[in-house]
Amino acid sequence: MDALPLVALVAASAAVAGAARRTPVPAPLLLVAVGLLASYLPGVPTYTLDAHIVLPLLLPPLLYTAAVDSSYLDLRANIRPIALLSVGYVLFATLAVGWLAYLLVPGLPLTAALVLGAVIAPPDAVTAAAIARRVGLPARVTTILQGESLVNDATAITAFKVALAAAVGAGVSWGAGIGEFLLAAVGGVGVGLLLMVPLHWLRTHLKEALLQNTLSLLIPFVAYAAAERVHASGVLAVVVVALYLGHRSWQVDFATRLQEAAVWKMVAFVLESVVFALIGLQLSFVLKGLGTYSVGEALWYAFAVFVAVVVVRFVWVYPATYLPRRLFKRIREREPGTNWTAPLIVGWAGMRGVVSLAIAFSIPMVMDDGEDFPARNLVLFLTFTTVIGTLVIQGLTLPLLVRVLKLPGRDLRAETLAEAQAQSQASTAAEARLDELLADRSNCLPDPLADRLRTVLERRRNAVWERLGAANPVTGESADDTYRRLAGEMIEAEREVFVRLRDERRIDDEMMRTLLRRLDLEEAAAYRETDDA
Repeated sequence: MDALPLVALVAASAAVAGAARRTPVPAPLLLVAVGLLASYLPGVPTYTLDAHIVLPLLLPPLLYTAAVDSSYLDLRANIRPIALLSVGYVLFATLAVGWLAYLLVPGLPLTAALVLGAVIAPPDAVTAAAIARRVGLPARVTTILQGESLVNDATAITAFKVALAAAVGAGVSWGAGIGEFLLAAVGGVGVGLLLMVPLHWLRTHLKEALLQNTLSLLIPFVAYAAAERVHASGVLAVVVVALYLGHRSWQVDFATRLQEAAVWKMVAFVLESVVFALIGLQLSFVLKGLGTYSVGEALWYAFAVFVAVVVVRFVWVYPATYLPRRLFKRIREREPGTNWTAPLIVGWAGMRGVVSLAIAFSIPMVMDDGEDFPARNLVLFLTFTTVIGTLVIQGLTLPLLVRVLKLPGRDLRAETLAEAQAQSQASTAAEARLDELLADRSNCLPDPLADRLRTVLERRRNAVWERLGAANPVTGESADDTYRRLAGEMIEAEREVFVRLRDERRIDDEMMRTLLRRLDLEEAAAYRETDDA
């Protein structure tokens, strides 16, 4: 097997995603656009999405990274709107879009149309997270969109299996379909519940950070494979495990957390880049398979299906937002009120992604009776155009819509104030604990070292408050920024000395690496991690 095309795909995807970070265009959109153009360049190999690769190998880590960084408490607080979108909307969209496609496309059987409906029903987890990060949506809207996209793949995959069984002649009944859905949902959650505690125990009892991070990389695949083995939802199993581990990540030692954050950041960046590039690269393959349908006919059907997908989401979102509030007093009392703008954003943020394409490519070419699957190539084309349409049209206009509606974004000053108050309380507790420990003669410590502990603690206490202070009139920096810059300059001066001593053979490479690692840790302590990824 020639590995060069795969290496080229990863390298090119990472390069485009890196370039996108320097432009106002979200990386997913630029990757899709470049993929579309590259699909027609001479010499570019044909990359075909394979559901047997995308679903078990790419989907679990992408879901895991999205879920482990999500807030379990926020998701639980918004469980009702999330459930209405991730389950109710996906089933409604499957039926509604499928029925409209059946009426629109001559000769398309209802069962095949429902397969199409299930394929393009779920908004994509990767797309929702990537766009939400870039746009800066209100916190509750972001939570609802992320929660929806974490669970809706399970609903869509199960609905797809039921519709596909009916389409290929497996004779599935409504009762059997409901039973399969319940088995997938309950089984997936059950597998996740069974695995999450033992996996967390392993994470906290392995003593080496390398072993813990190796386990971390395996967890999403283990959870997904275990659930699929018993015909349950691997998606739900991964999400349940990831939410539990993310909620209890504070119980893992610091070295593991630091390595894990870096490793998963890199994994997510590479996989997301490749996934969006693959979407664009499908164009030439999909067009070649249109067969009896002309490009003009196919484009008309594509436009109609895209409009149906957009309209059907709004048809569900607004009633699902307001009817429960009107019907149940408890919901009105428990949940914050909302106006028409939040449902508008939720409705417009329904971008589709790679999962829809991967599921579509898993449709068999031949049915049980030996006949070709009806309009399979058209279903692939309509899925592709819907994914591209939602990514480009909705993805590009969503930031503008947020600005026009003037939605309240994150209150950075209030967040910094809350952070400072929390740090102050923690520092007070740490100071009291230090006094208690130093009062014990068994913890005898020279005064300079004890003073150093207090200085580091005081520095941590004041650092957040300094961010609220006035900026330097000359440089525009806060005192905290100036401190970090000066610390970096000092550390760089030390680093240059260590390298010079190594070059002069006064210390060896091993000693230099030890000294440089010590400086790296000092620099990491001085420079606060940012979220501009």
